[in-house]
Parts: sequence; structure tokens; C-alpha cells
Amino acid sequence: MKTSTATVSIAGDFRDKLKAIAAAGFDGIEIFEQDFIASDLTPREVGAMVRDHGLEILLFQPFRDFEGLPEPHRTRAFARAERKFDLMQDLGTDLMLVCSSVHPEALGGVDRAAADFRELGERAAKRGLRVGYEALCWGRIVDDHRDAWEIVRRADHPAVGLILDSFHSLARRIPVDTIRRIPGDRIFFLQLADAPAIEMDLLYWSRHFRNMPGEGDLDVVGFTRAVMATGYDGPWSLEIFNDQYRSALPRMVATDGHRALVNLMDRVRTAEPAVASALPQIPAPSRVEAVEFVEFATSAAEAPPLEELLATLGFERAGRHVSKAVTLWRQGDVNLLVNTETTGFAHSAYVTHGTTVSEIALRVGDAAAAMARAVALGSEPFEQAIAPGELQIPGVRGVGGSVLRFVDGRTDLGRLWEVDFRIERPGPRPGVGLTRIDHIGQTMPYGEMLSWALFYQAIFDAGKSPMVDVADPDGLVRSQAVATPGKALRVTLNGAETGRTQAARFIAESFGSAVQHIAFATGDIFATAEALARRGFQVLEFGANYYDDLDARLGLDPDLLARLKAARIMMDRDARGTFLQLYSRSQSGGLFFEVVERQGGYDGYGAPNAPFRTAAQRRLARPTGMPRA
Repeated sequence: MKTSTATVSIAGDFRDKLKAIAAAGFDGIEIFEQDFIASDLTPREVGAMVRDHGLEILLFQPFRDFEGLPEPHRTRAFARAERKFDLMQDLGTDLMLVCSSVHPEALGGVDRAAADFRELGERAAKRGLRVGYEALCWGRIVDDHRDAWEIVRRADHPAVGLILDSFHSLARRIPVDTIRRIPGDRIFFLQLADAPAIEMDLLYWSRHFRNMPGEGDLDVVGFTRAVMATGYDGPWSLEIFNDQYRSALPRMVATDGHRALVNLMDRVRTAEPAVASALPQIPAPSRVEAVEFVEFATSAAEAPPLEELLATLGFERAGRHVSKAVTLWRQGDVNLLVNTETTGFAHSAYVTHGTTVSEIALRVGDAAAAMARAVALGSEPFEQAIAPGELQIPGVRGVGGSVLRFVDGRTDLGRLWEVDFRIERPGPRPGVGLTRIDHIGQTMPYGEMLSWALFYQAIFDAGKSPMVDVADPDGLVRSQAVATPGKALRVTLNGAETGRTQAARFIAESFGSAVQHIAFATGDIFATAEALARRGFQVLEFGANYYDDLDARLGLDPDLLARLKAARIMMDRDARGTFLQLYSRSQSGGLFFEVVERQGGYDGYGAPNAPFRTAAQRRLARPTGMPRA
């Protein structure tokens, strides 16, 4: 099954686009006419360049305002088509997309349109070319793939077929099962795009808010299942119009696109067993059992204050790596590593970002399968030299160039702590009552959010929550959570849209995307707060205004309100349960920690409290440009 993307989906000039598309692993491209016209290359040069990149030109598009025109427009439309046929032959492609007309003088009538396409098919066939008809969801007369198919059916010409686009059909809420009645050999091309559920003008929605399959709210899987059930065996192609992608790096967008297509193929293969043999097989999405460890890259000079903070959080040093300058800190089921190596990946991460989370390891059912799926979905493998006898833990590059590793209990990876570490203090460490990692907050430019949400959802059995806006004193931060069933892995992706927010300051000071905070779970946050206070933990403080408003909103028992205020604990409540949270003060560079208690079925992250947390952090922040302590 060939994969393709329209050149309009990728930013950059034509050369940039081709380089990125080829590197991402696509088989071919749709040439969007404007991209060709904007280049200074001849058609033959473009065709040769595409082939030099190992790609095919699978489609030329779009040809507009063709069918149902009165004279003299009809004659002119056929003359334009002949010119485009010349161009296609020079490019080296045989298929042209004709989108349904929006011409103000276009006439209705299925038979009239079919007659036009029959003649166009005759002209195309004489040159060994084909044309495909696509229903635009804002087409003046034809805006439904069912009507487009009827025109193609009545045209009854082998060089005339149907082009289906998931956005155009799903935006109009056309039942996807109507596609199953179309013969697969009459579908010439499949274009795929998702989009967030927004009520707006269809043309504007299409031109600015399309995204990769799996990144939006449309039933692209159901649509594609219906197409495949017809027996269609042609290319799967992306046609994405998105303002975010237009400002993003071409390589990142192309990689996301290929990942989205491979992931979609896998979802369709699983959901539509009858077409399974026609689609590539990759390992199933990985089931996450736990966060095995989080590693901090730092220096010998910056490690002591970090370790002192961990100690005030109740962590105890439990061991040391057998060959590296890495110490193990434990509490409950949480394993934290502090790496002060002066060579290798961790040192590079520290030099780039300062003290940072360089690695996250997840315990999965099958580490080799998780790795194989991640690589099949376009993730970059990571490996570095190890000493004899040590474990090579599989991993791929994650957010901000960090490493995401996979361990399991079915191989020697289950003996990680026994093999790679000298455990100095075995046994349970209750500390201050922290039991596990509740969630990890990763901060990035807003333009990267869709990419990393897709990364987690494609590799793991994971779902996403709706995106929320978090008001910062200096702007807006977008936040979206991705979580696995059972919540063994929860990641909040926080995207900075302006340069003055706390999130943006963190990105600037850490020189890129990174983990900004880690939240630890406790079963009794008040007992934990008392234990933290005894250890000298410096809690982020909130003023009386916050607690007065909290009482006004929730009508709290006076004793509970007093306890919350005394411990500087924040609170949120919904129909399912209650969320309690307290924060550390931000460390040098912006990293901070959170302690949370979930009561009942509460499944959020305290979003209503985020503006007050960021305001409190801002009050304590050092002025921009001041040296780190």
C-alpha cells in the first residue's frame, strides 16, 4: 500500500518539501499546482527531482471549475484541461484531480456533468492519462461523494474515476457506509485528513484546521474502513491545510504525517479484519504498566541542590550504577536517577538544557514489541555504548531530544536494578507517603503539541483529553493530556503560544522542549504535607484570595478550608471526585514538582487552579536574563 502526501501539507520551498517527504518514508506525492507554479523549475526538472528522491508523482491537483459550464466557459475549461495534460506528461504523472465546481455560472444536472466527464475521459485516455472527480464539501452543486459517484458512474469511462477525501465526507456528516457500495476499482485515489470538531464555515475550517489522522475528532478510521471494504488498493495520501504546520519544520510535519498514516493503517487492519491482508502488520499498541524510572541529567556542581530537594520530598538514596556516575533515589514505587556523567548522552542533555529530565523509562508488556512499533511509526532509535555485562535498554528519541525507554518483566530487562545497579539500601521506603508518579508535564512550543500527542497515542494504547486553555498572567498556554487505560502513564503536554508566559520562559531557559514538572501521587496529602514541612520542603504559597474564592465556589467545611490554607494545598472538584495538589517552588531553570491526591473518580489535572499556580510562580521568578544560582 503506497503512502503519499500533498506538497501543500508541508512547509518550505519545493526542494525542502521533497527532502522532508522522502526522509519520512513516503512513496509518493501529490503535486499541488501552486507549489509547482511557485518554483523556478521546468516540469521535466520537477519530475526528475521527484524521482531522484525515490518518490513518484501520484496525483496532480487541483483542476477547478470544470463540469456543467455554459459556453464559452465550457470550451475554455477543456482548453485548460489540455494544457494541464501537457504539463502532467512532462511531470511524469497520469492522474489529475478535478474538484467539484464552485463557478457561479455552473449549471446543474447529473447527465450534463457526466457528459462533460465522458468527453474529458476520452481526451485523457488518448494520452494514457486519467481524471478523478472529488466532491468538495462546499461545492456549488456537488458537495457529497454520493453525487460525485453518480456522475462518475454515468460517465461510464475507464479513464474517469472517483477521488474520496475524508474531510469532505466527514465534515458534511455523510454516512461512511455509503462508500461500501462503490466498486473499489472505480476509486482512483484516497485523501485523508482529520480535524477538530469546530462549528464554522466549511471552507475556512478546511483551509486552516485540518490535521493528521488521529489528531482530530473526525471518524477517519471508520471512513477508511469503508473505503478499504470496497477492495480499493490504491495510495493513501494526506491533504492537510493547517496554519500550525505552515510554520513548523518540514521534517517534523512529514514524519508526523507518515506516522499518522502507518498508525491509521494499523487501526483499520485491526478494526476491519477482512482487509487485514492488504495492510502492513506492526506490533499492537503497547500497554504501559508503570513509569519505571525518570532520569535527571545534571552536573557534579548542580546535583547537590537537586538531591537535597529530593530528600525533602522524602526520597532516599538507594544505590549507584555499576559503572556510571548515576545515583538511584527511591520512595514508594518511584525510581529517580541523578546522572552526573561528564561524557555521553546525559552530559550532552545537561550541556544543552541545564539540569533536565533526560530519560523516561516505561514498563510495558513487551519491550521489543514496543520498540518495533515505535520504529515502524517513524521514531528515531537511540543506543549508546554500555559496559560489558550491562543491559542495553531499548529506546527512542522523545520530546526535546530526550530518550523514552522500554523495559519489561519477560526478559533480562526485568532485572534492571539487579544487573545495572548496586543497591545499597534494599527494602521499602515510605518516605513522606509518595507512592508513584501520577503524571509528567512536558512543556513545548504550541506548534509541537499535535506532534507529540500523536507520538504517544500511536505507540501506546492511549487516549487524549480535550485541549484546554490555561490563563497565564502574561498570556495563554494550551494544555492537553494523554493517558493510557488504568492511568499508568499520564502526560500533560503544555504548549506556549506567547513569549512571556511561564511556559515560554521555561522553553527559553532550557533551550527547547522538556519535562517541566513531575507530579507524585499520595493517598493522604495532609499527612504528606506535614511530613514535607518537617523535612524543610519549601511549598509554593498562595494568598488568602485564593482560599476565599475556593470557599465561595465549593462551600467548604471551615475545618477543611483551614487545613487547606495552612498546608497551601489547592483543590478542585467535579461530579466524579476531588483533586488536591501542592507544589514545590520552581528550581533553577523552571523545573518544579507537584504532590497530588485523587479522591473518587476525579480524572483531571486541576486546570482551574493553573492560573493561580503560574501567578505564584511568576512572583518568585528571577528576572529574565539573570544568571542561574
